[in-house]
Amino acid sequence: MMMTMLAVVVALFGVVALILRLLSSHIRKYAAGGVCLCTARLDGKTALITGANCGIGKETALDLASRGARVILACRDIEKGEETAAEIRRRVGGAQVEVRELDLADTCSIRAFAQRFLREVNHLHILINNAGVMMCPYMKTADGFEMHLGVNHLGHFLLTYLLIGLLKRSAPARVVVVSSLAHYFGWIRFHDLHSQGSYNSGLAYCQSKLANVLFTRELSHRLTGSNVTVNSLHPGTVRSELVRHSTVMSLLFTLFSMFLKTPREGAQTSIYCAVAEELHSISGKHFSDCAPASVAPQGRCDETARKLWDVSCELLGIEWD
Repeated sequence: MMMTMLAVVVALFGVVALILRLLSSHIRKYAAGGVCLCTARLDGKTALITGANCGIGKETALDLASRGARVILACRDIEKGEETAAEIRRRVGGAQVEVRELDLADTCSIRAFAQRFLREVNHLHILINNAGVMMCPYMKTADGFEMHLGVNHLGHFLLTYLLIGLLKRSAPARVVVVSSLAHYFGWIRFHDLHSQGSYNSGLAYCQSKLANVLFTRELSHRLTGSNVTVNSLHPGTVRSELVRHSTVMSLLFTLFSMFLKTPREGAQTSIYCAVAEELHSISGKHFSDCAPASVAPQGRCDETARKLWDVSCELLGIEWD
């Protein structure tokens, strides 16, 4: 009996594997999602991308460099950043690519980065808040913030605050915030933002991605009339290093790799939000697969967005009117 059941299970797996193999080209085409078809050049423009040494950040940097932009890679790991910059220069003749150290888990590093940046760079037309952490064990940043909230939200909040004056002086300019569909499962736990009462890595990640959407919403209101836009996006489910902290997620990503986007495919919406001509005056929206996407109800609450803004300023010790 057991042998018969085992044979049936093996046969079923074989059938499923055969079906997936036969449909692989169609599955891959569907999984790839939307493609940025914009051919706009970026000659004379400057773009800053956080976490650009790998994954979708790297692919975004490669694309913007190929359009003629001066691309600055803001990376925690300078060595990997330089390797990425060298690769982009090999692949794109005349590429203007620079690497600068930035640790979003340390506000001192963020301030030092911004200070040097403002001293040495005269214009900033595109800021892509791309870097992030996902489902890491409970850790705190150098300033005592829970790691997901500290890096994914507060780090980028402070960076944008420090560079917003330059963005306004360089207008038209764009801020692009890489969020996630995971924001649908997030709630801003104002009573325990740093998960000190209880911690779940998945929920902490979702909270930080919702914070990205709410930040985008509130910032767009505050940038009205400045000719600086801000939009958030879901890149899709991408094969990347982000899941390295979760054994279960790593296993699932390996088993279902056919259904995942490559980093190049995952970068398409970031690129779209950064360059598409039709978005020149669109702000405060959310995108996926190079098209408008829905936002969870909790991501559309202006009251929550304003409260999170005020709390973020308080935590960072800044005043941002």
